[in-house]
Parts: sequence; structure tokens; C-alpha cells
Amino acid sequence: MSGPPRLVLAMAIALALSGCAAPSWMPIVGKAKAPEAPPPAPPRSEFRAPILSRPAPPTDGESVVDRVICVVNSDAVTLYELDEAEAYILYENKQQPLAGEERVALREKVLAGIIEKRLQLQQAEREKIAVEDAEMKAEVDEIQKKLGAKTDAEFESMVKAQGLSVEGVKKRLREQLLVERIKRRKVNLRVSVTEEDIDQYLNANREKLETGLSFEARHILFLPTAGAGEDGWQAARRRAEDVYTRVMGGEDFGELARDFSDDSATAKNGGRLGILKRGELAPDIEKAILRLSPGEHSSPFRSEVGYHLFELDSKETLAGEQLAQARNQIRDILYKQKYDVRLNEWLVEIRSKAIIEMRL
Repeated sequence: MSGPPRLVLAMAIALALSGCAAPSWMPIVGKAKAPEAPPPAPPRSEFRAPILSRPAPPTDGESVVDRVICVVNSDAVTLYELDEAEAYILYENKQQPLAGEERVALREKVLAGIIEKRLQLQQAEREKIAVEDAEMKAEVDEIQKKLGAKTDAEFESMVKAQGLSVEGVKKRLREQLLVERIKRRKVNLRVSVTEEDIDQYLNANREKLETGLSFEARHILFLPTAGAGEDGWQAARRRAEDVYTRVMGGEDFGELARDFSDDSATAKNGGRLGILKRGELAPDIEKAILRLSPGEHSSPFRSEVGYHLFELDSKETLAGEQLAQARNQIRDILYKQKYDVRLNEWLVEIRSKAIIEMRL
């Protein structure tokens, strides 16, 4: 049986297990909905692609590929398992078969993933972690449902049609559940995020977290005289300072914009820039505006265009529901960071204690 059809079942098993790990991060943009919690990406050397079951051995005339290429403690890894895992990775990423050094590099990474999975299974066995028959039945029923099989007999027929056995599928499914459970014990349950952690992240990244929030502002623009060089810029600054004095004396900003602004597009509207999203204006101009509180005015500000006076009408901030949503997303970001660190530490630890013999 060819590789890709068999992988349909592999993908169904992967979907059935998609809720077994830690949450991961989604970008925080304005009023985005609270993130779902997909499992975190495994470290680079760990591959989650399930190796389901060995198909029938090669027929006469085919080269023998089911030889041992690696021994992890006392557990053998065969060449056929490596080939099958490589095929799944290519299929999952919609890649054509690789050759030369690229293929060598891919196979090294795939083999590293197989070895790590074996080490985790061995750890689960040592700690007597088990999967009950009732749980296995529920998982298999879910896969059967995803494949559209109405009866056990139909499911078995579909599995056999892909060159597999139901028992083989159950074995690989059980292995995946064991891996997830040992990781929960050794990694998930040893990771925590405190409110103080969230506060620190929020304070250090507030500007980034507020990207996409809106604000309303006005400006009065004073353009330097064309061709006058620095003298033209100084004349524009003096005009800006004169109008700024009138603003601070209580005169209406909108009326002054109509009378003095060189920005014809906004002057007639009292200098209104409209409703803006953070990130839309030039960074230096946006920073000058957002450092103001609503109702405040800036002193003359020089940009690449000319001198500006700004008035901030309103701005959204992280507060109430938006702040609660941001804190939840920060919790996910920090959890993922700590999870990845702890997972890598644990994998390094169990590998350092293992005896791994390469026979390639």
C-alpha cells in the first residue's frame, strides 16, 4: 500500500489527540477575541507525527528495509520506521521527496524525534503510567467517527484497506496517550505563571499590546517655506510657537486649525485626523500624540513634513474587558515560554541518562 493513503488514518489519530497539551500564544491586536488554547509546538528535535503500524513485510524481490538502525536503551528502532516517519513529514508539509544533503538532514531530525519518543515511552513505563481500556475505546471511537465509519466492521475494513491492523493502530494511539501523560507529569504540572509575571510582561510590552487600539486627534501643520532651507524651518517654528501660545491661552484648537493650518485636507475640519488605529501614523508622530492625555496639547513638534501642534481627543487603553483579555493572552505566552524551557530541560535530562547506540 502506498504512503499517502495510509497517512489519512495517521492524521485522524493526530486530530483525536489535539487537545492533550499546553496552550500557546496568539497575537494581541486591539479587540481580538480571546485565544483558544492549541497545544504548544514541540521542540525542534521532537516530531509529533504518529508512526502507526508496520505494514506487511516486503514481498520477495524487494530490498529488506526492516533492519535495526538504532537501539535506545534496549528498544530497537528500524529503518522502516524511519522511512515511514520521513514520508509522513513530507506528506504533512506537502513537500516532494528530498535528495542529497537535504534528505540526510531531514532524516537526522526525524530519527531524533523517534528517539525522543522512545525515551518518553520508557519513562512512562518506569513510572507505571497506564491508559485504561475504557479510555482507549473512547479514543478509537472518536477516530472511527472522524473517518466516517458507521460500524466497527466498517472501521476495521478501512484500516485493513490502508495496510494496517486495528491492533497496530491502538498500539500507536496508546503510545501517544502515554507520551502526553508523562509530559503532563514531568512538564505541564511543573510550570506555573504568577500574577507578578503577568504584571512584569504587561509593563514591559504595553505599547506592543496596545497595537490596533484606536485614538482620535487633531493637528495644526506649519510648513517651512519651500527653498528657504533652515531659515524656512525656523519661520515655521516661530509660527507654531505663536499659535501654541494662543492654544494655551484658551483659544479653540479647531478654530485655530481652520485659520492657520497648512494642511488643507484637515484644516476645514478643525484639524481632525479622524479615528486612527495605533500603528497607522509615522512612529514619531504617533508617539508625540499618544504621550498626551485626552484634552491635552503638545508643544510644537518637528516632523519630516513641518512643525505640528497636536490635540488628543480620546484614546482606547487596556482596561476592563480588554485588559482581562490581554492578561489571559499574556498568561498563555508566558506559559508556553516556560513550558518549552521545561520540556527541553526534561528531554536533555532523560537523554543524558540513556544508552543510545546508532547502527546506521
